[in-house]
Amino acid sequence: MFDEWNAMADRIAAHAQNYLDGLTRLAGGEGGDAMLPMLLVEVAQVSLAGAQLGAAQDVILQGNFEPATGPDPDLDGVRTALATRLGPVDDYAEVFDPYKDTGVTAYRLSDDLAAVAADLIHGLGHYRAGRPLEALWWWQYSYFNTWGNHAGAAMRALQALVAHTRLDVVEETTTA
Repeated sequence: MFDEWNAMADRIAAHAQNYLDGLTRLAGGEGGDAMLPMLLVEVAQVSLAGAQLGAAQDVILQGNFEPATGPDPDLDGVRTALATRLGPVDDYAEVFDPYKDTGVTAYRLSDDLAAVAADLIHGLGHYRAGRPLEALWWWQYSYFNTWGNHAGAAMRALQALVAHTRLDVVEETTTA
């Protein structure tokens, strides 16, 4: 089982790093008019990693103890840059839990994207310290607890935005 966990940790770490790299580039101005579809791809790809964590058996740490990974990174610059780039489409409405809390909640794409990044970075801290099982535990726990919800909400919002840009076409008037 240890080899399977290590292989899974390697895959999730690669997805996490790809997401972080893509998010940083897009926050930094890359992507131009394709920013929204590119964000959609980044979130969808990291959501695949989350789904794999959700489908896996529970990762249980020996002694139920998580070693410290050091200080959490400051993602305010990325969050602020994303909010600026997203402008008026940063704010959206979402149902937090369609089974328990069906009220509509105000969300921000920039907050969601940065929250996902923060949880992934925390797991990468364990992974890079040579603790792949702790990394998997953290990614799985935080997927169910926080980043899975943020990624899912962001993906729905981004899909809607991309769909609107493609489908909300103004009819051209023709003169005869």
